[in-house]
Amino acid sequence: MPARRVRSATAEGAAPGVMRAAIVDRYGPPEVVHVGEVPRPDATDREVLVRVHATAVTSGDARIRGARFPSGFGPFVRLVFGVTRPRRRIIGNTFAGVVEAVGADAAGIVPGQAVCGMTGTRLGTHAEFVVARADRVAFVPAGVTLDDAVGVIFGGTAALYFLRDKASVASGDEVLVNGASGAVGSNAVQLAKYFGATVTAVTSTANKDLVASLGADHVIDYSSDDLAATDARFDIVLDCVGNLTIGSGRCLLAEGGRLVLAVASLWGNIRAHGNVVAGSAPERVSDIEFLLDRVAGGDLTVVHDSSYDLEHIVDAYRRVDSGHKRGNVIVHPSPAASGAQP
Repeated sequence: MPARRVRSATAEGAAPGVMRAAIVDRYGPPEVVHVGEVPRPDATDREVLVRVHATAVTSGDARIRGARFPSGFGPFVRLVFGVTRPRRRIIGNTFAGVVEAVGADAAGIVPGQAVCGMTGTRLGTHAEFVVARADRVAFVPAGVTLDDAVGVIFGGTAALYFLRDKASVASGDEVLVNGASGAVGSNAVQLAKYFGATVTAVTSTANKDLVASLGADHVIDYSSDDLAATDARFDIVLDCVGNLTIGSGRCLLAEGGRLVLAVASLWGNIRAHGNVVAGSAPERVSDIEFLLDRVAGGDLTVVHDSSYDLEHIVDAYRRVDSGHKRGNVIVHPSPAASGAQP
């Protein structure tokens, strides 16, 4: 069998070596995560090896690490991610960085390019290097930082999918975003405005100014106002938290309105039909490119809560688990990583 050909940014190429990564050997609290050395991956013909400058610790990562899945999904999700312990020791699903090496059949990509993307159930982004399929990476436009590129992916793709593709948001719609300060919600507020909707954001007192700065026309402070008591009715209700039921969400709808459950139990997914939408967002390069263009054009602001180096990823998980993060929690795995493009 002929040797695999790999183009590399360095003289040594993508020769096997080691890298540092956040390792999860068992399910549990943030403290189960530890940083250690593991073999560095190597790109096959249709893959690229990326030096990870920025990755996010998302609510999805925290659910996998802690085996805390939406009600009813636990047994099924464990079959995918590991029954008694994580099947993938390195988790993380989003990355932004620089192409280190390119497989021979990865057309159109060369070492040194800034890229970002998602890795699906392969995970592996909480590390200094990650391998990704060449057809699943997006190029980071000039003027967009790597922190912003990775920050917009997780929440942005979900918000875009639910609002545009499932709820068909249109100019003039009245949209309610429940949980407007998180990764999904902060993008949903801005994307709904981008598509011409009037937005009411539900958030805490501490985040009222934030969501207003993102374009929310009205803000409901859940710590002092009862959402169920509002007289307003909405064409789209997007629940980014999971504390609305189908019944309570439908009560907020105008005639012909759509209830979108971005976080739902197994039973909620089964019951979602008609004017109720649930499920999970796909990982499409075209969606990432759309979002990156909005960031580059100034139509979308990526909200960052905090950032950590890889050695302090446990603190990043603690922040996510607190339930009080705003937007994104970013980790910089590579020692020389910064938020800017190289």
